[in-house]
Amino acid sequence: QVQLVESGGGLVQAGGSLRLSCASSGLTFSGYGMGWFRQSPGKEREFVAAISWGGAGTDYNDSVKGRFTISRDTAKNTIYLQMNSLKSEDTGVYYCAAARFAGAARFASQFSYWGQGTQVTVSS
Repeated sequence: QVQLVESGGGLVQAGGSLRLSCASSGLTFSGYGMGWFRQSPGKEREFVAAISWGGAGTDYNDSVKGRFTISRDTAKNTIYLQMNSLKSEDTGVYYCAAARFAGAARFASQFSYWGQGTQVTVSS
C-alpha cells in the first residue's frame, strides 16, 4: 500500500520560511517523479513544483520560482519543499504526489498517488 505523508506545515509571517517534507512508503521511490501541489479555499488545486525520479530535473510554477526549492533524498524515500520569502498568496493546503514518470511532471493527471496534505498559512 502506497503512502505519502506530508509534514512541516504551519503558520508563518510573510517573508518567513518553511520546509515541507513528504515521506513515502510502499513504492519504489527511485522509479517515481514527485511533485507538490497546493489548493487554497475557493480555488482549484495548482502545480507548485516537481522533481524527476533521478533528481536532476526540476520544474516550478512561475509564482514560486526563485523562492521555493524542491529536492529529494533517495536514502530516506523523502522529498522536500523549501519555501522562502513566503507571501500571503502561498497560503493553502500543500499536497505531495508521486508520478510513474521519469521527468518532472506538472499536471495532476500524471500523478498516481497523493498525500493527505499539510496546511500552510502565511499571515501578512
